[in-house]
Amino acid sequence: MRIGSEILLDSPLGDEEENLLDLRNLRNLVRHGESARLEFKMKVKFPEKIIKELVAFANTEGGHLFVGVSDAGVIEGVKFAEEEQFLLERAIDKYCFPSFTYRAYRICLDNGREVLVYQVYESVDKPHFVQLATDPHPICYVRVKDRTIQASKEMKQILRRQNDDGISFAYGDIERFLLDYVRQNGHITLAELAQQAQIPMWLAARKLVLLVLTRVLKIEPGESADTYRLN
Repeated sequence: MRIGSEILLDSPLGDEEENLLDLRNLRNLVRHGESARLEFKMKVKFPEKIIKELVAFANTEGGHLFVGVSDAGVIEGVKFAEEEQFLLERAIDKYCFPSFTYRAYRICLDNGREVLVYQVYESVDKPHFVQLATDPHPICYVRVKDRTIQASKEMKQILRRQNDDGISFAYGDIERFLLDYVRQNGHITLAELAQQAQIPMWLAARKLVLLVLTRVLKIEPGESADTYRLN
């Protein structure tokens, strides 16, 4: 297992779910395709583009990245797995912060190649970011179904505060309007709340974040806008 820049060898893991995958289990998982907790990559040609998948897993519910598997689910493996692993982990150490917990290992194939497996654990130190040398702004990613998307400001606040104790909200006119609107329409966005309730965007964002943190609402991150529904 690797934690940030530390490598832990032969770490005792008691839970059955922590066991390493074998080739049979790998084939079974790949057969079901990519998902919220599964991502396929053929090779580590551009590691800076792959690390966002790992960060998204750490920020969401964890997951597995398979290097050597095509998007169509063809298990080809990679010829130089050790080199691929070096490139990817160098990018993790260089561009990802804070560090997150993951395990990297290889599964041998019948053709002599290997599939490189990265098992990323859901983090307790969210949010995690990618900051490339070409971009001065760190970016936070989350996993939504089989896609990795950039987190909104509201999503980052929720990730940062979701384990805080004692969070509460005052049930006033805005909250009453918001919950009635969601009950009638099924969902609401930040822009819709600000417009319908005629309040500033910052106040609408604050109300939505608090209702998610208190588990009244749930957030569904989106590429253009987050959607909020009753929990």
